[in-house]
Amino acid sequence: MPDSPRARLTGAVGRARASALLVPVLLLGLAAGCGGSSGPVTLTVLASSSLTEVLGEMGAAYRQSHPDVRVRAEFGGSTEMAERLSERDPGDVLATADTAGLDPAGRYLDGPRRAIAATALTIAVGPGNPKRVRGLDDLERRGLRVVAGAASVPIGRYTRQAFAKAGVSVRTSAEEISSRAVLDQIRIGDADAGVVYVTDLRSAGVAVSSVPIPADENVTATFSAAAVKDGPHLRDAEEFVSWLLTPEAQRLFNKYGFTTPTGPQ
Repeated sequence: MPDSPRARLTGAVGRARASALLVPVLLLGLAAGCGGSSGPVTLTVLASSSLTEVLGEMGAAYRQSHPDVRVRAEFGGSTEMAERLSERDPGDVLATADTAGLDPAGRYLDGPRRAIAATALTIAVGPGNPKRVRGLDDLERRGLRVVAGAASVPIGRYTRQAFAKAGVSVRTSAEEISSRAVLDQIRIGDADAGVVYVTDLRSAGVAVSSVPIPADENVTATFSAAAVKDGPHLRDAEEFVSWLLTPEAQRLFNKYGFTTPTGPQ
């Protein structure tokens, strides 16, 4: 039996309603596909071990203003972290103890390299300074076991700059990949002295003492960060790097002994 006009009208209305319901669903699907990440984002930060404590607190602070972003940091020597960018799924942000530390990873980085914090150098010695080290010139003393950063890593470059300013030539008993690694050698008693970042000393507690380096022999260590170009969350990574320069982030750096870097940021 042919359809009645009433049946044809009812069918048309039904199809129109179905189409009306389908349109929002399709638009929602397109929005989800075109709009970037949905749901919580985990940013992986490859960072100098000297930033361990401050980045731990920064992750919690950042999530308060960015509830959908979790910051997960992995720590090591700056050069080691930069080299990891050639590996699969390397991370979202690279933070090193100097700008030069970003150079080997330059082709993997996006946007400007931001100076995010600064610190100075000090001489780490055993508790109570049993070897009576008074300054950089004492590090030339025969029989003193001096550990330093390798020439290819930030703390090594800064240390050699300080030696040059002081006019000393120091023979080292060992070379390490980071300031924290130098500090560990002092702490466990495998070395008598070594140059480290002032901000690293608090991680050693009473296990290490410090001998100040005068301002005219000291150097400023500037920590830098940049987003990873091919990281899975580039937009969020760029926003986090910019946030590191905000007053809120700088207050946290100051809390852990860092100073605000001078010059371009």
